[in-house]
Amino acid sequence: MQTWLKMTASDLGRGIGAGTIDPVALVQTYLEAIDAHPLHDRIYARVTRDRALAEARAAATRAKAGQRLSLLDGVPISWKDLFDTAGTGTEAGSELLSGRVPDQDAVVLANATAMGLVCLGKTHMSELAFSGLGYNPSTATPPCVNDADAVPGGSSSGAAASVAFDLAPAAIGSDTGGSVRIPAAWNDLVGLKTTAGRLTLEGVVPLALKFDTIGPLTRSVEDAAQLLGLLEGAAVADLRGASLDGRRFAILRTSMLDGTRAQPLAAFEAAVDRLVAAGAVVEHIDVPEVQEAVDLAALLITSEAYGLWKDVIEANPDAMYDEILARFRLGAAHGAADYVAGWAKLDALRAAYDAATAGFDAVLGPSSAIMPPNLDRLNSEEDYYVSENLLALRNTRVGNMLGLCGLTLPTGVPSCGIMFLCAPDLEEHLLRVGAAAEAALI
Repeated sequence: MQTWLKMTASDLGRGIGAGTIDPVALVQTYLEAIDAHPLHDRIYARVTRDRALAEARAAATRAKAGQRLSLLDGVPISWKDLFDTAGTGTEAGSELLSGRVPDQDAVVLANATAMGLVCLGKTHMSELAFSGLGYNPSTATPPCVNDADAVPGGSSSGAAASVAFDLAPAAIGSDTGGSVRIPAAWNDLVGLKTTAGRLTLEGVVPLALKFDTIGPLTRSVEDAAQLLGLLEGAAVADLRGASLDGRRFAILRTSMLDGTRAQPLAAFEAAVDRLVAAGAVVEHIDVPEVQEAVDLAALLITSEAYGLWKDVIEANPDAMYDEILARFRLGAAHGAADYVAGWAKLDALRAAYDAATAGFDAVLGPSSAIMPPNLDRLNSEEDYYVSENLLALRNTRVGNMLGLCGLTLPTGVPSCGIMFLCAPDLEEHLLRVGAAAEAALI
């Protein structure tokens, strides 16, 4: 049974379908692993034990009757603590929301449950999802699987840790500026950022509604494809026959390479060489609109975040971690005219980017420009915290500001990912490209 803890969600589902894995025994194995893990309190905010066992028993009954609802019927997964869970605390990593217990599930959680997925529990996260580092002194800072002295990436920090430490076969997180892809990359996982608006945010604690997206953190591209389909109640992308032969990829010369530190840059370049060896064609291009779009994040994301949270924050600012409070308050400096002008400019920049990259299957870059930062330095050096947080999100933020879908894959070098960005609503294409790339990178 311990081997189950290392398997992909899809392989576990196939085992349930074949009758070699009992859903109840599977969930019990994961619950026991969570209980026994010395760092479980830093990974899970709450474990939904009774719900998980009840859902597993129902899955077992369906499996015996030959009435399984999906490939992943009976497979347990974890949920970032900003997805409403009926009767279970959902506090988004903030003391501002302490004691908040919703009375119904978020729509994506309800969709997943309706297709047989089992809810293991809620994972820790950066406060109100407003940091790419995963450091949260208010509740808990999850561990990084590759460096005990480093942060795991955020804001879906516990989501990544739950999979990386074998305490869930897959996890669901959110991504506003890189919050699925950074922790996935730093913990050697697959992370999918969906197009804004593709998955409903109903029942999800927001950060910036026009940029918030939902996505899975998994052990394989197949798992990411399966979960995307189940979260939206739609068909699963067909990954069969995926190939890199003749695929055309672009690399942005300056926007995602300049300033990237030696280790992630070397890992990225080696990964690109493997893609080329598998038949891909790679071209370096300049798209100056990218940096202009990224520069608008300071206006647009902070304005949305502060606009949504101003009243709650200012009623009890002492409850927040100082650095997160300061980030929210940056939004107070911008007026409505600035916000409207900023969106008008961003729409034009998005159109220019789409035109410049239309002939490529994806744009490539290092998932992060840096390695996971040291936790003690983040706690003691304010300048280090600010600089590392900005650099952590620099590359991933490209996808959010330009409205793209994105995928990070492990390169084989610990905590170094390679990112693929595609035009909006092309997740099925992105996942096929990702499946082919995954095979080349193994």
